[in-house]
Formats: sequence, C-alpha cells, structure tokens
Amino acid sequence: MPIAQVPPAELRLAVDARTLGFADTSELLGQPLPWIGQERAEQAARFGLQMDAPDYNLFVLGEVGSGRTTLLAQMMREVAATRPVPPDLCYLHNFDAPERPRALRMPPGQGRQLRSLMQQLVKTLQAEIAKRLDGEDFRAESAHLLKAYKAEDQRVYAELDAYAEARHFALIRDEGHLVLTLRDEKGEPMTEGKLLALPKEKRTETDRLEEELRGEITRYLEKSRALERVMNEGLAALRRQVIKPLLEHELQEIRNELRKQIKDTVKLGGYLDQVAHDVLENLELFQPGDGDEDGVRAEALASVLTRYSVNLVVDNQGHAGAPVIVEDNPLFRTLFGSVEYQNENDVLVTDYSRIRAGSLLRAHGGFIMLHLRDLLADEPVWEKLRRFLRSGRLQIEEPGMLYAPIAAVSLQPEPVDVDVKIILVASVEEYYAVQEGDPEFARRFRCKVDFAESFTASAQTRQATAIFVAHTCRKLGLPHFSAPAVAALLEEAHREAEDQARQSAIFAHSEALVMEAAAMARARGAALVEAIDVLAARQARIHRHDYPEQRLQETITDGERLLDVDGEKVAQVNGLTVVDLGDYRFGFPVRVTARTHAGDEGLLNIEREVELSGPIHDKGVLILNSYLAALFAHIAPLALNAAVVFEQEYSGVEGDSASCAEFYALLSSLSGLPLRQGIAVTGAVNQHGEMLPVGGINEKIEGYFRSCELMGLTGRQGVLIPRRNRRHLMLEHRVVEAVAQGRFQIWTADSAGEGMELLCGQRFGELGPAGYPADTVLGRAQKTLQDYRKATQAAGAKPERRPRTLK
Repeated sequence: MPIAQVPPAELRLAVDARTLGFADTSELLGQPLPWIGQERAEQAARFGLQMDAPDYNLFVLGEVGSGRTTLLAQMMREVAATRPVPPDLCYLHNFDAPERPRALRMPPGQGRQLRSLMQQLVKTLQAEIAKRLDGEDFRAESAHLLKAYKAEDQRVYAELDAYAEARHFALIRDEGHLVLTLRDEKGEPMTEGKLLALPKEKRTETDRLEEELRGEITRYLEKSRALERVMNEGLAALRRQVIKPLLEHELQEIRNELRKQIKDTVKLGGYLDQVAHDVLENLELFQPGDGDEDGVRAEALASVLTRYSVNLVVDNQGHAGAPVIVEDNPLFRTLFGSVEYQNENDVLVTDYSRIRAGSLLRAHGGFIMLHLRDLLADEPVWEKLRRFLRSGRLQIEEPGMLYAPIAAVSLQPEPVDVDVKIILVASVEEYYAVQEGDPEFARRFRCKVDFAESFTASAQTRQATAIFVAHTCRKLGLPHFSAPAVAALLEEAHREAEDQARQSAIFAHSEALVMEAAAMARARGAALVEAIDVLAARQARIHRHDYPEQRLQETITDGERLLDVDGEKVAQVNGLTVVDLGDYRFGFPVRVTARTHAGDEGLLNIEREVELSGPIHDKGVLILNSYLAALFAHIAPLALNAAVVFEQEYSGVEGDSASCAEFYALLSSLSGLPLRQGIAVTGAVNQHGEMLPVGGINEKIEGYFRSCELMGLTGRQGVLIPRRNRRHLMLEHRVVEAVAQGRFQIWTADSAGEGMELLCGQRFGELGPAGYPADTVLGRAQKTLQDYRKATQAAGAKPERRPRTLK
C-alpha cells in the first residue's frame, strides 16, 4: 500500500451523543453498576466465590484503578447475602488447664445470649447462695453438726485430761495450743528447783510419764483434726445439699434457653457441668466472713466468678448473610487476632477474657479481601497465612511475647477451624512472582480473576460507562452529566487506551475526570455538566502537570536545543520520543543524525557506547543493522563505518520506535539525498523493512505539533507514522483543526522504503540483476558503498566478510 495522508475525520474518534439514548445520567440511576468490559473477570469471580471446594481462593489481577477492589467487594456482598449467617465464637475458661482456653461455636446470636445468661447466673449465685446459707434450716443443721463435733471433741479431751491428771500433769488450752504443767503431791505446780531436788529415779519416772503424755496429746490432736475434717466435710456436704438444687435449676434454665442444636453441644454441656462443680467446691467463699478476712474472701470470690464469664470474640447477632471483610490493614494482630496482656508486679499476665478475634475469625463462613503487597511487606504475617492456608485452623497467639523484656504468663487458646474464602488482590507482576517463588501458596488460589486494561468498545460498554458516571455522581453528590459530556468522557477513555476501537478499563482516571468536570460546572453555576466542562477539566489537569514539557519546548525556541522544522538536510531527521513522568507524559522531538565513511567497524550505536540506551533500543538498532545488511547483501562484504546518535539527549534512550528515523538518517548519509526537516518520523522497522506500530503515538504527534507551532507552521510540516498506528490516533482537537486547515499533515506508510520516498522525493529502488537503479535511493547508497570498498582496498585494508554490529 503506498504512502497515504490521513484525513482529519480519521485523526480521532468522535462519539455521537445522540446514540447514547439518554439526555443526562440522572435517567440511569435505577440501573445496577455493571462490570464494564470485564466479562471474563466477572465470570471467573462469580465461579470462584460460589465454589465451595477447598483451595479455590481468588487471585485478582489488574492495574490500580481498574475497579478490581470495588467490583469484587460488590460481588462478595451479593454472594454473601445468599449464604447463611455463620456461628458466633466464644472463648471459655478451661477448668482443667487454664492456660488453654476452650473455643465454643454457637448459632448466631446465641453467643451473646450465653454471655448474658452466665452474667445473670453469677448475679443469682452471689445473691441466692449467701441468702440460703444464712437460712434457718441451714443454720440449724450446721449448728447441729458443730454441736456434735464439739461434744465429741470435748469427750476426747476429757479422756486426755483424766489421763494427764492421773500422772500429776495439768493441761491448759491456750489459743489452740496445749500447755503441760507438772504438779506435786499437794497439787501445786512443780518448780524447776523442786524438780531438781527429786531423786534421780523420780526424775526419770517423771520424764517417762511426760513422754507418754505427749504421745497421748499427739493422738488426741490427730483425733481432733479428724473430727474437724469430718465436721468440715459435713458442713461442705450440707452446703452442697442446700445449694445444688438452686445451681442445677439455674444451669438447666441456661440449657433450656439454648435448645437449638449446635456442633459444640457436648462441649457446652461439659463446660456447664464444670461450672457447677467449681461453684460447689467454692461455696465457703459465698458466706460473709468477719473483719479483715472478709476482704480476702471477697477478692477470692471475685476471682472465682470471673471464670464463669463468656468472652464473645465473634458476634454475628443481627447479621444477614455471610460476613464480607475488606482488610486494608493486615497487621498480625488485626488479621489473626491477639491476646492482650497487662503488667502486674513486673509480670505480664493475661487470661481467656483478653483474647481478641482478628479479621480471619470474623470472616468465618464468608469472604475476606487482602492486598498481596501488604502481606509481602510483613514476613510474620506471610508465614502465618501460609500455615493457615495449609491447615485451615487458626491459633491465636502473640508472636512478640517471645521477646518480652519481662516475664509473661503464657496463653494458648484452642485452635479453631476457619472456613473463609480469601480474595487476594495483586498486580500481574506480583502474581507471577508468587507463582514462581512460592508455588505451594499459589496452589491455594486456583481461581484467577484477570482484569483487562482495556476492552473493545460497543454500544453496551458505552451505556455501561454512562451508568458508572451516574452512580459516581450519586455517590459523590455531584451534578449529573449531559449526554455530550458523557460522549467527551468516552472519547477520553479511547485516548487513554490509545485506540479508536477500545476503551480504557482504568476507571479511577475516569472518576477523577468526572469530579474535576463537575467542579468546572459548579464554578460556572451550571446544574448539569456539559462537554465544555469535561474539556476544560482536561486542559486544567494538563496545565497543572505540563511545566516540564513547557520548559523543554522553551529550550527549542531559545535556541538551546537544535531543531529544524523546515528545509532539507542530509543525514538528519527529526525523531519523536515520549517522556513519561508517571503522572504525566508528553511527546518531544529529538534530532537524529548519522555519519558514514569507509572502514571496517560496521554500525556503531553511540548511545550504547556511553551506556545511555536500554535493551529494547539496542535490539532495534541490531534489527536495523540486519536490514541494512540484507539490502546490500549482493555487494557484501561491506566496507563501512557508520555512527548514529540522538543529539542533545543525555537522560537515556529506550524503545525501538526511533529505528525508522535512524534508518533514514543512515540512508541519507549513504545516498547523499537531503531529507525534509518538516516531517518528523516515528516507527519501528523489522528485518524485512516493514514499519511496526509504536506506543505514545498521540503524545509524539502533539509534541512535534507544539514545536512547529512555536517555530511557525508553514503547511509543509507533519509526522510520518506506521499505517498500523492509524487506529490508535486520538489527537487533540486543535491538531485535527490544523490538519483540516492544511497547516499540518499526518502520513502513514507500510514500509520504511515508502517513508524514505516521502522524505527525500526519490524512488526507494528495487534490486535487479545489475543491482539497484542508479537514480534511486538504494542505487545511490550502493554506489557509495562500492566507493568505500575501493577506498578501503586502496588503503591496503581487507574488509570483513560480514558487517560488524553494535559494540
């Protein structure tokens, strides 16, 4: 196909507002927000969310701003609404091993009910036990037991006292102690002097009698303690007998309130039985004491009663459907739960009531969304999540307690099974990095949800985009958009995708433009956003970001950068580059020049020699070198030294979009034919001389257009682009207007040869039996290369059998 000039109507896509089917976006509020252009991702997400098999977690890929988080959260809530409400989760005191609290699953709402019932039980026990233990019946029975104990103790003591008196000893009780006193025949206490005055045999006999008496005292004390133990056991049995009916009644009431069958029914029943046993074992603490002992007793009672409280860590009462959690702060504690500690006498202490649930526990039975980058930034979180995915069980722990500066009371809550579907959001690069670096982890995410960066435009996608605008206006409280304003937004989406047939799927950018256009409309007091507001918002955004571009353009008008936009010159052509600053990118022309002479060095890429070029640019030059060698293979070996350079370019060059411009500069140098300086060139070339499409085509054309505007438009200026880039044109309106007025042109070509003919006005040339015709570009270049060989041979040098490539 010969070179062609692009008509103004094909330089950008114009969306007809009349085809959209509405006057303004307020008419579309009743329609649900669709997955615009993401049918594949929508189907994959729905499949993954509804798949109940293990390891079918979702890996969501896509660029930031593609709506991946918003749309997945919307679908998560939609699917969760059809699922049953998951159970509550409680932690209870473990009477057998307090350091290992027990986990209990309860039907939704019954966790709160159990907590309330146990609180009421504690209040009832505090009030009723003391009252019943102070009742007449209990007092009478306990007095009877105490009287029987005292009578028996007195009888045993009387026997001991008689035994002592028969041996001339007197026994005196003194505050629980027994004191022995030896008496003489008159019944008087024996002094030490009198005792020493006794005959030796008498003293020996007295010592023996005292020793026997002490043995009897020991036996008496044993009998007394046994009697006291029997009395205490009797009192304890009496207390249990009085309180047990009350306790059984209260616990049965709790069981009746929680009739609904649950998975952990046996565990709950066992816990209530242990509560009953623990209460009966500590009944004496419920009886008021005397004086200072009452404070100690009250403290001990409070400690016992705290064991009966319920730590409700997950409460699903009042919820509809399964939980949906979007965790934006996945720290170890917030994701996996925690155990809180407090400092008591330089020791960190805790108990089951200080266990706190994390997002994973709260998401049981539903969905949780996480961002991969957040997880990778925290190694302990990553490792814990890997273990959780492997086992499906979650153990709440405090990893930092291993390194606590003071002693700590450890706690190991019972692990629980967690059924949760994880939705992991990541970029494409992060996804494949995990696939390669941690395949075991990646295997747990069998459902891939891939969000596209762009999609084919249609009447349906345009209607869906308008619905998105309507929902955005309602969500943010903005004035609605007219149909022409939506058409302007759609054109901007095509420009962002760099395609007249495709729209960009990065709707965060569209949302930002919606807000900015609405601000423009409000500034002029309009109730509806019009197309002029969208264009004004876009221009205002460019103006906020284009200072670097303005400064570079000023270097051209100031003469700091050399650029010719008129006339003809040999071995010199204007190439086009794109400068990407992250938040703004723009095109800028750069002069490409070449030098050729006789030699054996081949083609030299000066940018590579000074390490200012990237691998893609180096590849482009290598392809160019291969194409040149193929064009002149019939006169090989070539005796050529050639150098090509981007002039006044000091920040580095990457990409192969300038390989056509480099080719033209080299051919111009070899043929001696001057090139039109008003025509800038962009496009890559392959080994067969075909022009390949390049990126940033609109920015490149607009950047060169601005330079020509500053230096003066003559009507002979324009840009040569690959024909395959024609569909990517979405140029600014003022560039289209300039083309329509004949002040600027856009040409397309299929091959590098066609472009060369445009630039120099000569036929490119076709290889014949005698080589290329002398009056063609390649014929002139062929003559020069033959002259180089003769010069090299005359100088005594032998040209290489093949041309040298890059150094």
